[in-house]
Amino acid sequence: MTSESVPPVDAASGADVAALAKVVARQRAELERLRDATATAAVLERAKGALMATAGCTPDAAEAELTRRAESGGRSLLEECWLALGVLGPTPTQVTASQVTASQVAAPQVPTSPLAASQSAPSQKTGSQTGVPRTGAAQADAVRNPPAQTDPAQTDPARTTPDAQASTPQASPTRTASPTRSTTPAPPPSPPPPPPTHADAPRKLPAGPLPGPDAVRAGDLADVLGQLGRDLVRVRSAGELAGCLLTHLAPETGADTVMLYERLSEGGAELLGYAGVEATVAAQWQRMPPLSGVAPLDVLRTGEPRWLEDRDQDRERCPLIGDPPERWGSRAWLPVPVDGPAPVALGVLRHRNGVFTARERELLRAVARLCAGRLRAFDLPVQRVGEEEPGTVQAVLDALPGAAILLTPLRGPSGAVEDYRITAASPGAVDVFGRTGREMVGAHILESYPSVAGEPLWDGYLRALTRKVPFESEPFAYQDEVGGVPLFATYSVRAAPLADGLLVTWSRHEPEEVQEQRLADVQRLGNLGWATWNLVTGEIAWSPQAYGILGLDPARGPLPLERLPDLAVERDAGALGQAIGELVHRARPFDAPFRIEAPEGVRHLRIVAEAVTEPDGTPADVHGFVQDLTAQRSAELALVESERAMLLQRGILHAERALAARLQDALLPLPSKPVTLAGLRVEVAYLPAQSGIHVGGDWFSTVQLPDEAALFVVGDVAGHGIGAVATMAQLRFTTKGMVSTGSSLTGALARLNTLLLHSPDGRSTATMVLARYEPATGVLSWAQAGHPPPLLLRGERVHYLGRPHGMLLGATADPVYESARVRLESGDRLLLFTDGLMERPREGIDAGFSRLAEAVRAQGRVGEALLESLLATMLADERRDDVCVVDIRMPETP
Repeated sequence: MTSESVPPVDAASGADVAALAKVVARQRAELERLRDATATAAVLERAKGALMATAGCTPDAAEAELTRRAESGGRSLLEECWLALGVLGPTPTQVTASQVTASQVAAPQVPTSPLAASQSAPSQKTGSQTGVPRTGAAQADAVRNPPAQTDPAQTDPARTTPDAQASTPQASPTRTASPTRSTTPAPPPSPPPPPPTHADAPRKLPAGPLPGPDAVRAGDLADVLGQLGRDLVRVRSAGELAGCLLTHLAPETGADTVMLYERLSEGGAELLGYAGVEATVAAQWQRMPPLSGVAPLDVLRTGEPRWLEDRDQDRERCPLIGDPPERWGSRAWLPVPVDGPAPVALGVLRHRNGVFTARERELLRAVARLCAGRLRAFDLPVQRVGEEEPGTVQAVLDALPGAAILLTPLRGPSGAVEDYRITAASPGAVDVFGRTGREMVGAHILESYPSVAGEPLWDGYLRALTRKVPFESEPFAYQDEVGGVPLFATYSVRAAPLADGLLVTWSRHEPEEVQEQRLADVQRLGNLGWATWNLVTGEIAWSPQAYGILGLDPARGPLPLERLPDLAVERDAGALGQAIGELVHRARPFDAPFRIEAPEGVRHLRIVAEAVTEPDGTPADVHGFVQDLTAQRSAELALVESERAMLLQRGILHAERALAARLQDALLPLPSKPVTLAGLRVEVAYLPAQSGIHVGGDWFSTVQLPDEAALFVVGDVAGHGIGAVATMAQLRFTTKGMVSTGSSLTGALARLNTLLLHSPDGRSTATMVLARYEPATGVLSWAQAGHPPPLLLRGERVHYLGRPHGMLLGATADPVYESARVRLESGDRLLLFTDGLMERPREGIDAGFSRLAEAVRAQGRVGEALLESLLATMLADERRDDVCVVDIRMPETP
């Protein structure tokens, strides 16, 4: 939007406006004089009431006494009234000069505070403390404003904790607070919450020494002001404002306390809000009398900041009450400009001593300007300047659509722009408080739009104002609140210089633009493009994405609908042409896949289209989209190839398992019932790891030897499949042949170890336990090669036989094998087993051995199907290995 010239105002109209401005100025001056007179009269009447209550005199006598005291003490009548009300404390010589005794009128002590004072006074009790009854205005004031309770520790000068120029005071009377703005501590605004401000919840500070002034570099100045401006939108009182300021200034300047004082018409100051200080101290310094040497009062009078950075020097310039001051080492008091002379002083107090750096001073000045708008938004009167400005611009803006405002810069003493006043506003303009159009006239930018502080938009305003060139911002997101719900919208702002001000317009990006962007995003993410063909006019429109998918140059334009089959490969052209013909002649929609040749190879596409018909059913317009499915189709083809390979591999594995199962059945037949060997009852069980397929390396052998002895063998070959079955068969038959021909158990193990070492692969290993039973002597001789020992149940005792030395088969070329002997007794039960019987996932080997022994002991020695029951108990959970068990039982003797 461009600025338009404003018609000139005629001389007669300008003279009338100037005359009206003078009248308004005289009326305002008279109004201020009347306000001062009214405030002074109110203070005089309250002081007369207090004197009447204590001395029992008439109103005229009380006024005469106050006048005499003021003249004898060299004070003004207003100062003497403050003394009578207990806000100021007289010096001892002044008390002597009074005709009213101390028992009649108690002159309270000057309260010590976190603020500067010009004099001190001896500690005296107020009338409320001595029990003197109060009537009239003083009594009513006491009912409305009871004095704060004073901590005994605070009345002791040795224990005071002063602020900028005074120590902690006794309670002093306070004036009645306004219903809309009362002095309150900083409640926790959300977000961010301010530090606690009550005595029972002091603000926590980091442990260790505080950083020096030069170390305070928490963030960029613009960022800090921008975040503070956004948070100020949510504050609703001076107390919340103080808490919000402390939250942001503590990490940036090391601030420990923030206080806000308002100038009173009678010359003093009243506390508006505070944060970081106890409620008792705030109550004692609710109101300050008009004294010289008090920093916030000096700031309110002069409009210049005060930097109190050294306690010793500050004591010389402004005598401090309390010796020594121990609480605030450095203080800053700054004026808050709110339409004219500063009516509010901002105090930032720190525990540590030291100067405020240049960056900290710049930040505090900017913060003082920033919070001026928020204070005005509470209940301070907003100066309306619309009636003082020519109405021509407002009349023009009233007729303009959209949002536009005319800004007049507000400059500080140095000439820098501190804020802008809204001089005129169009009906479409709205601020954060919901004010629109003329309702915004007289408000300030930092009040109406506080979040622009420190933002690029604020810098753009300054450039447009100083360089006299228009400024146009980039689109930016701004948060609105509708019904308490935050909503984000995108805006563009333009500021054009107009006379000494700025004409600012802004536009919100309409939802249609957002929808177009979303449509473009959908096309990009879905790899598709739209197209339309008007069958009546011949007009054709394609999206840029459609050209890329079909591999066409946009400069050559789109293709007619009937020429689309020319792009397809020969095998797909016929079906695509037929579908298009049905659409054009019979309005039949279609969804057809087709392929095209591209430089990178064949591209798989899909086209979906439908027709918009005339009332008689004749197709008039065709719209649809084309989509690139090459990546999806390639993934589908890869998946099909993978499934084919998986099916082939599954068939090979199934054939191999079937062969291994047949081999195992032939090489390791399982007896269907228990057998008797050398007078022993023998039962055998074998369970493969994969149910139904006996393909594993666990094996057994129970053989009747030629000399009537019995041979029992249990082995475990590493691995599964055809290779494990072949190794198992080799070990099984070799062991049987060697022992049957007279080899000892240890000798057989040594030869089997040599056999595995010289196998074709040379990597096979196996464990084995061999046992030879002599029925004539009842002695069982046994040896092992890295295998679990046999488990013996005798009576009620279960134990594992002590293992003789023996190395894993196939592990080393020089193994040592030893044998052991045990005599079997009547009723004994002996188990030879592989490790699959007692090993479990996530369980130690010792726990498995203990679990097996306990299961065997619980079963006992007598009963049928003992082995089946034992397997059911031990293999109830998941197993990952084959299981082979040989259960040997010695018959009971009568």
